[in-house]
Amino acid sequence: MKILVVDDERQLTDALVKILEQNNYSVDCALNGEDGLNLALTGIYDFIILDVMMPGIDGFTVLKALRNKKIDVPILMLTAKSEISDKIEGLNLGADDYLTKPFHTDELLARIRALLRRKDTFMGDVLSFNDITLNRDTLELCKNEKSILLGKKEFQILEMLFIANGKIINKEKFIEKIWGFESEAEYNTIEVYVSFLRKKLNAVGSLTEIKSVRGIGYTLGEKK
Repeated sequence: MKILVVDDERQLTDALVKILEQNNYSVDCALNGEDGLNLALTGIYDFIILDVMMPGIDGFTVLKALRNKKIDVPILMLTAKSEISDKIEGLNLGADDYLTKPFHTDELLARIRALLRRKDTFMGDVLSFNDITLNRDTLELCKNEKSILLGKKEFQILEMLFIANGKIINKEKFIEKIWGFESEAEYNTIEVYVSFLRKKLNAVGSLTEIKSVRGIGYTLGEKK
């Protein structure tokens, strides 16, 4: 899962990125509304944390623009004020939830999980495909009683494949969502991680495999 954090408070943004990455999310951040809007419009994010009060383009303006462009990912608004009128305005513009600063880390994570569960594409904390499961809390790949621990990048790649549910994901999408737009990661980097994952799928005795689609990308399917 890839999250975008848009907040002009550098200290808070740095803290949020650290917390989210520790909880196995891939994270990008923007320190103003204009940059946040441009990033969000790429459509690569699964969740957006958006501050209301920012210089220049404020959070409400960003929110309205995203909804007008049919960007329908869950958006959690952050506000330093608890006025009901602000919350009503945000909800009317299409926000999914509100969190008032200061907030507790556990509450933030709980709200993110709750909003993601409402998405049709999200299948919960334990994802399933064919004969295997993927635990996003422990980063374990399991088949029946056998399990194996995945590295963070391995997990993120396999998570994307699970959620795609048999659809092809191109290599560029993996780079954008896991390494980021400005990363120097190349396609052969993905190939290396896919090779690791194939070995781990074999290690648990799975009948599921990561299939290569020449010139395009990868998909999950059953071995023939």
